[in-house]
Amino acid sequence: MPRQPAPRLRPPKAAPKRQNLNSFQDVANDHRARAPGRRQVLTLDDRRVTLVYQTNKRARRIILRFDHGEGRIVVVLPRRTPVAEGRRFALLNKGWIRDRLDLLPEPVPFRPGRAIPLLGVMHRIRYRPEARGTVWQEDGALHVAGRPEHLSRRVEDWLRREARREIERRARAKAEMIGKRIAAITIRDPKSRWGSCSPRGQLSFSWRLILAPRHVLDYVVAHEVAHLKELNHGPRFWKLTAELTRDADGARAWLNTHGPTLHRYGLQPV
Repeated sequence: MPRQPAPRLRPPKAAPKRQNLNSFQDVANDHRARAPGRRQVLTLDDRRVTLVYQTNKRARRIILRFDHGEGRIVVVLPRRTPVAEGRRFALLNKGWIRDRLDLLPEPVPFRPGRAIPLLGVMHRIRYRPEARGTVWQEDGALHVAGRPEHLSRRVEDWLRREARREIERRARAKAEMIGKRIAAITIRDPKSRWGSCSPRGQLSFSWRLILAPRHVLDYVVAHEVAHLKELNHGPRFWKLTAELTRDADGARAWLNTHGPTLHRYGLQPV
């Protein structure tokens, strides 16, 4: 089924002539030109979705973009276009918004009784108000102590630490195998990629990889470490990646099919 294009609308006044862009999506993804977002909640029947308005001086028309990671709609506005006009445009495209929301898995907030994957194995969150400490793994569960209002943050902080520990161990071992040095490793929460490698040897990874099966995390680490030697996606790069991990093809297939669902964990319902 062909992908339905994002709705767009020209502003009422002609925008000044600017540099040509490859696509309207380029404008929507141009982070350098964004102003801080303004938020509203749009109700569609029995569902609510957050609208985030972002002004982009390079945009020539209003664009709707679906942020899969956050489960929200980004309304990109040309300069001097009022928010009210952007909201009207969103209302005119309620069908497009509903179609995108139907693709979004149900959010799984970090709450007692919820199950979340740890290296692909489901663990139930257990709240332990009588215990001391923060978060620990035991008997197929994640046990969380402390005040209840801090539970979600403590779970995410623990998962981030586990991701760093698991990723750093694998990355440094693989870099040593190919005789390369890692300048730095950062753990973040990007929405559009699982890892990256800079020309200076700085590696960055999504903490959500700790939720994926072990072989998937290992593949992403191998992929980025291979870039330390081959900063491209040519045949030598793919050969090196295959030498650094066991199941590159299977891991890529898993990410293509299941990767977007990892962004549902820790997401709060609107």
